[in-house]
Amino acid sequence: MIYAGRMPVTVLLVDDEPLVRAGLRAILSAQPDIEVVGEAADGAAVIPLVRQLRPDVVAMDVRMPLLDGIEATRAVLRTVDRPPKILVVTTFENDEYVYEALRAGADGFLLKRARPAEIVHAVRLVAEGESLLFPASVRQLAAEYGDGDGRGNPAARAALERAALTEREAEVLRLMTRGLSNAEIAERLVVGTETVKSHVSAVLAKLGARDRTQAVIAAYESGFVAPG
Repeated sequence: MIYAGRMPVTVLLVDDEPLVRAGLRAILSAQPDIEVVGEAADGAAVIPLVRQLRPDVVAMDVRMPLLDGIEATRAVLRTVDRPPKILVVTTFENDEYVYEALRAGADGFLLKRARPAEIVHAVRLVAEGESLLFPASVRQLAAEYGDGDGRGNPAARAALERAALTEREAEVLRLMTRGLSNAEIAERLVVGTETVKSHVSAVLAKLGARDRTQAVIAAYESGFVAPG
């Protein structure tokens, strides 16, 4: 068990479809290391619930009638201290709304038709924050909806230049875009895991990214790596 001996990962479910919320609750609550602490039917209710319940992860529909998952993500990250991880839940994988949610600060996305084991894995992975969820899908979204033509948009390219990554940090960022975990990067570079964690932290700080998903989006948008 990934979280044996630790507090369970707490999750807030946000979706306007009661059946979707019920299904996710049943799947996640069956896990001894995950606890569903609340539900909401629209993104407009997210901020007060996050402040009250302090969940580790918010599993949030990307399309909702009053406040969609994109704006709700922006609002949470803008107004909540120590915000939770945000996992966007969507019907369609190749969806511009999903990419915009990732750009807004979401930590990953999950298909509503995903198998129960995939849903549980996604919540655990996003909570851990040491791997990129579905790297191939993120790359595909960046290729279709990202700015620029592979050379990067000017603003993102300038931001990457200002970051002044070292050669090793740039190497770590390239491996992050491929979805490698800290342990896998450490094995690839023949260094310790703590060394990799330090490099990842430096990359995030220099890019102004809240997590590795945002760093990977920045890498694609700047043309640092080609999404295709």
